[in-house]
Amino acid sequence: MSILGLATVLMAAAVIAVPISKRLGLGSVLGYLAAGAMLGPFGAGLIRDVDDILHFAELGVVLLLFIIGLELQPSRLWTMRRPVFGLGGAQVVLTALLLGLAAWLFGLPAGTATIVGLALALSSTAFALQILAERNELTSQHGRAAFSILLFQDIAVIPILAMLPLLAVREGAAMDAASLLAATAKVVAVLAAVVVGGRYLLRPVFRLVAATGIREVFTAMALLIVVGTALLMEAVGLSMALGAFLAGVLLADSEYRHALEADIEPFKGLLLGLFFIAVGMSVNLGLLLREPLTVAAIVVGLMVIKIAVLYVLGTVYSKRRATARQLALFISQGGEFAFVIFGFATGLGVVERDLVALLILAVTMSMVATPLLLALHDVVLRRFRESPAEEDFEMPEPAENKVIIAGFGRFGQIVGRMLRARKIGFTALEASSDQVDFVRKFGNKVYYGDPSRLELLRAAKAEAAKIFVLAVDDIDASVRTVETVKRHFPHLKIYARARNRSHAYQLMELGVDVIQRETFLSSLDIGRQVLEGVGFSASEAARTTEMFRDHDVRRLKAHFGEHRDEKKMMRLASEWARELEELFEEDAAEEAAE
Repeated sequence: MSILGLATVLMAAAVIAVPISKRLGLGSVLGYLAAGAMLGPFGAGLIRDVDDILHFAELGVVLLLFIIGLELQPSRLWTMRRPVFGLGGAQVVLTALLLGLAAWLFGLPAGTATIVGLALALSSTAFALQILAERNELTSQHGRAAFSILLFQDIAVIPILAMLPLLAVREGAAMDAASLLAATAKVVAVLAAVVVGGRYLLRPVFRLVAATGIREVFTAMALLIVVGTALLMEAVGLSMALGAFLAGVLLADSEYRHALEADIEPFKGLLLGLFFIAVGMSVNLGLLLREPLTVAAIVVGLMVIKIAVLYVLGTVYSKRRATARQLALFISQGGEFAFVIFGFATGLGVVERDLVALLILAVTMSMVATPLLLALHDVVLRRFRESPAEEDFEMPEPAENKVIIAGFGRFGQIVGRMLRARKIGFTALEASSDQVDFVRKFGNKVYYGDPSRLELLRAAKAEAAKIFVLAVDDIDASVRTVETVKRHFPHLKIYARARNRSHAYQLMELGVDVIQRETFLSSLDIGRQVLEGVGFSASEAARTTEMFRDHDVRRLKAHFGEHRDEKKMMRLASEWARELEELFEEDAAEEAAE
């Protein structure tokens, strides 16, 4: 079959299967898997060369991790170190121990059982993040916990692959200390080169490419960076996905972040769909029909152990059983890195090929089972509503306060203290259980839950309130909350905190009544004090501050419709600076004339 014919068949299968799967409430991932199973060598047999397609489609996972990296500034990544290495590390270690022990008890050699446990402990980054994104739950507490665990798993692939030669059973296969040291030095050197190059070379290169004004060249440059970094990582035995993630993180603070995301997103979506189709093609239906009970036992055992470990860790992490339950279900499957580890282990002679075929089938079937399990969970949850103690939010007291404060961090607390001082009742909602526990120690009455959830807003008597104070820290969650409030409680007047100018524009698009950029007024006040410190009188400093404030607010409103044009906004910035200087010069001339 020609490349064009192959592409036509794959697209037709996706166009038919995915909408049907979505209509049945099973999500797009299961649709892609079903399409692949129908086309593959164990289905209709229209496509038989699955390995090449699967290898090429792994670029979808690579691009997914790059875009995730773009969303994570290094400072934000540093703040996630505890859930990543604490929660993620505990999950991998405990799950690998239990799965390895089970494999050993069923008669596998200790070395083989260790590799089986480590490979099956890893979940599917592509599957879990795609399903979380489809359900708009990436920024939920269980979504953030799942991402932290998946990120650690991607990192853990490196030492797992490095350890495989040490477990090799063939004579001469074990790596000596000198070789191991050399391999480690090569990895460190490549990581250092990527970090240094990404920090000091990429921006100037992107600046030169962007200056050409040719969009397709910029897109080609973006793809070159992602694929080049991924291949460089693979060349030294690291995960391609981890390399792409690192490249994304290094560009997260750059001025090209949004342009890169916009250019990469279409390729990511297509290739990720192709990856899921290729996984579906790899399902060995013949083996499944020959040994259904064995496959079912492995799948059930794998998912039960992972769900149990994740539920315990999730309960300790979040203190919420609903959060722990959802975390456990979302990443209860095996992952795509199991294919890589088992393939490498087979080449080293550590795991027999027949066992690998059985385990790969079990991993694939666990991926198939995940959306089904989530759909069943949703049906049960809707049919048998849990008691308030089991909800993933707390029921506020029935008092009908006129003010609701969404987000009770440093910003929301100040608003709350002012209202309390004037004996004005309010209901405070906070999505972080740690923050809820912290502020309650100081006598604050605050309720746990995601304020973007309609059920929580109704429980907080939003229909009887008059004012909604939006003080949510996360930008995506903030926008999602406004959308829910505007749709279901249009009478509420929203007073919103904006993290930055871009966030302010998003809130303006949604019709928010009052917007306050969180650092704007404090920055103005510091600026006024600096002016006084360099010799301006108090009145001159105050007048300068007021003029600057009025000019900036006018500028924010005047260019609201153009804020998505990054190049135009960059050009306008210098014009605004000149305009402000001229404004002060005119004011000085008027004062001199008086």
